[in-house]
Parts: sequence; C-alpha cells; structure tokens
Amino acid sequence: MAYNLAPLQNLINQFERMQGIGHKTAQRMAFYVLGLSREEANAFANAITEAHTKIKQCKICCDLADDELCPVCKSESRDKSVICVVEDPRDVAAIERTHEYKGLYHVLHGAISPMDNIGPDQIRIKELIARLGDGVVDEVIMATNPTVEGEATAMYVSKLLKPMGITVSRLAYGVPVGADLEYADEVTLSRAIEGRSLI
Repeated sequence: MAYNLAPLQNLINQFERMQGIGHKTAQRMAFYVLGLSREEANAFANAITEAHTKIKQCKICCDLADDELCPVCKSESRDKSVICVVEDPRDVAAIERTHEYKGLYHVLHGAISPMDNIGPDQIRIKELIARLGDGVVDEVIMATNPTVEGEATAMYVSKLLKPMGITVSRLAYGVPVGADLEYADEVTLSRAIEGRSLI
C-alpha cells in the first residue's frame, strides 16, 4: 500500500537528503519519528534546532564548537607544535578516539575537487596558513582521505608549506587490521609496502 500523505513524504524527502541515507532508511526514520509521542517529537525537533543554532566553527581550527574555541584549542595540555589537517569534523572525532594524538587540528571542511568546482578558496586553507606565521608549529600532518581529492589537497598544502620550513608528513596507509591481503586493492597494497616499518 502506497502512502500519499504530503507531510509524510516531505519528512522522508528530508531524511533522504542526508548523506548515505537511501529511500528505505529514510522511510524507516520517518515512521520512527511518527511513532514518537508529542513530547519526544518536540525534544527531537528542539535538539536539531539547538544543534543548528549553538554549534559553530572554532575560530582557530574550524572544528565544531559551542563556544568561540573548541575543547582542543582551549586545552593547555595539547602539543601546539603539531597540527593534524583533516577534511571533516568527523575525522577529528575518529582520531580523538585513538587517544594517541596530542597535538592540534585544522579542519578544511572539504577537499580540492575540480570536478565538483571545489578549489583551494572553497575550503579552509587560508585559515591554516594564517595559523602558521608565528613560528610555533614545527609539523603539519596531512590526514586527508586516501582519495584522489584527498591526495590533491595534501599535495597542494604541502607545496604551500615547504617554503615556510615546516615539516609536512602524511598519515601512513596500509592494510586494515583483520583484513585479508587477497581482498586488498593494488593501491592499498603498494602503499602498505612503501609505508612498512621495522618490527
């Protein structure tokens, strides 16, 4: 049976606009929302509105923040000589979950992609360069995604930083833990071989 209810279809359409959400998932989410009590639905809507109005970009690193500065930039214990450059705020969350990295971040909010008309001016590269003028930063770690766009962005930033005398490194690539070699593609295997380390 097909539902031709305009408010329901509008809700499904809004969920479908989310990255990675297909029609069936959007439909399930819409029916979940319809199953909420009025109080729960209001709390859900208020959470979206509050997140949208209160969360902004950190004025230093461009990560998400609910204040002028994000918690990492506010912290006195972080190593201010190292900046890890990522494409997306979700990448910061992923690296923070490792509890291994103790430096600062810079979020580009995208990657250079000429096919999508995204050039260096459409992402936060100027803000990164502005942070590096005081001589405090010794190393910039490029942690952009291992895609054509991520590689192009890493190379572009690297060329900008070389004259500044700042060391630019790249995250190592390789075969994921628990994966079988036979399923790894050639690029992943070649990167794993290039990035091998002593044991």
